[in-house]
Amino acid sequence: MVTKQFSGLPDEADLRRADSLAREIFSDVANKWALLIIEALGERTLRFSELRDEVEGISHKMLTQNLRMLERNGLAERKVHPTVPPRVEYTLTEPGRALRATVDLICDWTHRYLGHIEGARRRFDS
Repeated sequence: MVTKQFSGLPDEADLRRADSLAREIFSDVANKWALLIIEALGERTLRFSELRDEVEGISHKMLTQNLRMLERNGLAERKVHPTVPPRVEYTLTEPGRALRATVDLICDWTHRYLGHIEGARRRFDS
């Protein structure tokens, strides 16, 4: 079957697939723990235990799940050193560092409008 193609325009199915993937990735990374892990890693390489110490309140299970998700999405790399016991280190990839820059912009926005947000919440709640 031949379908009409317009040169230079993406296929509608490709747009739907890209939109679906974007929603899935956003759903994965837009959670408290993922954002805190991304911020903690920053430009550094950290071991699992160091990350757990950096991200206050995170459980072993939640850290493991979120690191696996970040690795699956290509945002973090996991390196296992062949030692006894094994030493495992995590670092952000280039896309992970780019996402961190975006997260930093959101944090800057939050700091800039914190007073406004707190005032709106007080007015709403009273």
